[in-house]
Amino acid sequence: MDITKSLDTLIVGAGFAGMYSLHKQLSDGFKAEIYEQADDVGGTWYWNRYPGARCDIESMDYSYSFSEELQQEWNWKEKYGTQPELLKYAQYVCKKFNLRDKINFNTKITKANFNEKKQNWFIKTDKDEVINSKNLILATGNLSTPSTPHFPGINEFNGNIYHTGAWPKDMPNFKGKRVGIIGTGSSGVQSIPIISETAQQLLVFQRTPNFSLPARHRDLQEDRRDEYKKNYKKYRNLAKNSSFGIAKYQPPTQSAFDVSENERNDIYEKAWQEGGQAMLFAFTDLLTNEKANETAAEFVRNKIRRIVKDKRTAELLCPTNHPIGTKRLCLDSNYFETYNKENVSLIDVSNNPIEKITYNGLITNNTEYLFDDLVFATGFDAMTGAVNAIDIRNENDISLKSIWDKGPKTYLGIMVSHFPNLFIITGPQSPGVKSQMILSIEQHVDFVNNLIVHKQKNNYNTVSANLNSQNEWVNHNNEVANSTLYPLAHSWYNGDNIVGKSRNFMPYVGGVANYKNICDEKIKNNYEGFEFL
Repeated sequence: MDITKSLDTLIVGAGFAGMYSLHKQLSDGFKAEIYEQADDVGGTWYWNRYPGARCDIESMDYSYSFSEELQQEWNWKEKYGTQPELLKYAQYVCKKFNLRDKINFNTKITKANFNEKKQNWFIKTDKDEVINSKNLILATGNLSTPSTPHFPGINEFNGNIYHTGAWPKDMPNFKGKRVGIIGTGSSGVQSIPIISETAQQLLVFQRTPNFSLPARHRDLQEDRRDEYKKNYKKYRNLAKNSSFGIAKYQPPTQSAFDVSENERNDIYEKAWQEGGQAMLFAFTDLLTNEKANETAAEFVRNKIRRIVKDKRTAELLCPTNHPIGTKRLCLDSNYFETYNKENVSLIDVSNNPIEKITYNGLITNNTEYLFDDLVFATGFDAMTGAVNAIDIRNENDISLKSIWDKGPKTYLGIMVSHFPNLFIITGPQSPGVKSQMILSIEQHVDFVNNLIVHKQKNNYNTVSANLNSQNEWVNHNNEVANSTLYPLAHSWYNGDNIVGKSRNFMPYVGGVANYKNICDEKIKNNYEGFEFL
């Protein structure tokens, strides 16, 4: 085996997690590089270029906090970072911290084998390069492996097919075209209003309606931005000590039943007008008590009924099979209003699934629907897809994918037992997707970096997760999830969106503040639960 390169640390992925990992490793004197299959940085915000793509966390929060200089010199232009603005931000960070020379673009990592004798990872690329590295950091992202349903006839379709998670750089022109779109999750909710503006006809195929709240997206007011910058330390601390890592959403203090129905609806109305995810933070028991949750769910359903003029369409858009907030909550700009347009039709496929794609469209409900272009807004193989796309094997030639066959198991979402020196940023059983992602990324990267530094300073070759500690953490993750309403929903949090994927609730929903305290306690106890050799 000819070794192309030797590194201290190889990082997979040049999104926000990968770039910060590289910055930390280089700052501590390690020989580190990123391997990235795209031709630029940005990760999620490189691939998700679909119309209307934007973050669902406000831009002043959804940004790096590790550099005060960066915080002060970057000026966000919009309330929520749009895909183009977030990509520019990633490129700016890459340039500011001189990272590009250490990033290998257009290169996919395909295999990684740990060699017990060498105490190193041997990592193979799609260009048949072999890299020898002491540490392997997977900064592959939680929502980075697009899921396209395997409908019969998909290869027979005559028109263009697009996936919101792998959108082309050149924006397609839908003007005067008939467009079909499958899926009404976040990317569907964001793109449908935009596509409807130019398409001659837009056919939306919906299996499951989702709760969506108004984003109230707008340009970011200069005085708001300046005030935030002056008080960034305060806001970042508020975020770190919150449940979901968002400064403005501090833990509520009263139950939904501590107030009268009129007061409760007034609180929901204020949250609706404010926009964003404010409604979920109105009361203490919205995610733990079904009756409390139903008060918020029915409030939103009544809003949909008032917005959508056609009664049948309105009812089809009203979610009834899961508590609000237990699937990823969508934020929209005129989503429900879009169904009042003459050129937009909603086709329910919940009882009569799509049978097949045809040359000119698709068949469902014993009807062939005709369109020129097809858009899949069908989401991702979340949290495990990108990791399992790499053939990762330990010293006994056992693959990580086989160990995760019945569901992922990690210690703190960071390491996997029997896989030495393999680190995951915001992996399963960490707050990751149930938090402000960049805050969780920074906390994870700092933890991993300190773990690697600790290993080196004490002349250890490897660090691994203790199997018993891992099992205890997975059990704790499940206990926390089962004390909430989250498992009641069929969602990508459970892996339910992927045919054949074992059902496990993957995120840690005990809150980012609680999670960080647990991690800090492990460090204080000499990295309790980790084994060094």
